[in-house]
Amino acid sequence: MEPPADKEAGLFASVKRLLATALAVAHNRLELVLVEAREQRLLAFEALFWVAVVAICGFMALALFTVAVVVLFWEEHRLAVLLVLGGLYLLVTLGAFLRLRHRLNHWPFFPASLDELKKDKACLEDKS
Repeated sequence: MEPPADKEAGLFASVKRLLATALAVAHNRLELVLVEAREQRLLAFEALFWVAVVAICGFMALALFTVAVVVLFWEEHRLAVLLVLGGLYLLVTLGAFLRLRHRLNHWPFFPASLDELKKDKACLEDKS
């Protein structure tokens, strides 16, 4: 005995709706990832621009300050001043490097997309 045609049509329609819903969810998540990728790119370029501005201006100020201090102590302690300033700059550079490395290792990558995927996973686990 064959199953009624209404049940097959109903089952096919349900599978079709389920696939359409899954495709819509995947489409929404992909759009969210793309929006976040654009946002991250803009933030990265803005950060690089400001890093360049700070680096250039900071280097110029540091060079002028160093020259002024060395000229001030030119007669008595120029070598000591150069060594102290060099050590200080080295410590600041090391601290900045460590901070940058920490920041890059803990940079949030697509946080909204990951949150949405976690919600989707929790929702599916609750319904199972």
